[in-house]
Amino acid sequence: MNYLFGNQKGGVGKSTLTVLSANFLTLARDREATIIDMDYQQSIAQKFDKAKVLENAEPYEVLPSTLETYPVLHNVLSKNKGHAVLIDLPGKLDDDGLIPVFQSADIMICPFSYDEFTYESTVLFTVVFKRINPKAKIFFIPNRIKANVKFEIMQDVNEQLAKFGPITPVIPDRIDFQRISTFHTPLSLLPLVTPVFDPIFQSLWKT
Repeated sequence: MNYLFGNQKGGVGKSTLTVLSANFLTLARDREATIIDMDYQQSIAQKFDKAKVLENAEPYEVLPSTLETYPVLHNVLSKNKGHAVLIDLPGKLDDDGLIPVFQSADIMICPFSYDEFTYESTVLFTVVFKRINPKAKIFFIPNRIKANVKFEIMQDVNEQLAKFGPITPVIPDRIDFQRISTFHTPLSLLPLVTPVFDPIFQSLWKT
């Protein structure tokens, strides 16, 4: 199963959600996972290399990649059934190299926030993705949402995005999210991410 984490809008937390998902699958649900880090900053790959110095056996592999090298990785990893491949995408749409990556997706996971600019970017990203891969399912994750803040456009945004795919429960903005690594998720975060991730990855529980 190929899970893409994407949005052309930066700062929505897709890299953090990719790591959280891999930790959730391997540590909380005892599934096999691999992260492919395609983001230009390679923040997950850097985090992984730093953690290996301090920890023992890593719970999953993180593979730095580019759009050009992805097809080879996909051919190798797709042969392992029941394995989750989590792909942190670069934050852009203007590259034909994204087409085979989009086409390989089983599920797109799209984090967003409730501001007008992010909403417009999210809709454009979704429309382009669905044109390339109309069969894949999209999940929208309201991410880094601050408590006690009223978002005037929340209802309208939810209504529009729900036309493309399910909107998960909100993931709040918590300081503990800064403490995650490729080896560890603070236990305090599990009650927050479990109701978000379980519906997304439920197809893996059947394999």
